[in-house]
Amino acid sequence: MVAPHVDVSNDEHAELLACRSLVTLRINGRETKLTIAPWTTLLDLLREHLDLTGTKKGCDNGQCGACTVLVDGTRINACLTLAVTKDGSEVTTIEGLSAGDQLHPVQKAFIERDAFQCGYCTPGQICSIVGLLREGRAKTTRDVRELMSGNICRCGAYANIVAAIEDVLTEASHTPDGEREP
Repeated sequence: MVAPHVDVSNDEHAELLACRSLVTLRINGRETKLTIAPWTTLLDLLREHLDLTGTKKGCDNGQCGACTVLVDGTRINACLTLAVTKDGSEVTTIEGLSAGDQLHPVQKAFIERDAFQCGYCTPGQICSIVGLLREGRAKTTRDVRELMSGNICRCGAYANIVAAIEDVLTEASHTPDGEREP
């Protein structure tokens, strides 16, 4: 989404430019420095300034979870987060979960369980699941459903999404040292 052109005087233009803030973020393992307006959301920074369009703009008011990313390992709604408040943080988007051609275990489970239909919510679902697994609070199917309730799938692929999460939980419980490492 590109902001509409607005005619402003030279003084007003200078004032707008003076309002900009320097933000340094580590996004998907790469340090990024940007000068942005202080009201720029993390979602808009990712999509409009860095062309990382995997993170989706759904409702734009924190209710659907399509914009979920990981900030310092914690899942957040990027549409509700001002980018300047995350200065110095590590941000992981759907684009940063795989290692080259090696998919993240959650991405593999989504494919194996056909846990998406239209795919619009999938990046947010996957990022949310990675955060959920790191939290370590999901012990039962009911836990999974409750902890994922902030991510809406309009196609209704919930049964397959939950099955994918359970597959990753099962796989993680069988790691040699017993730690969950999704």
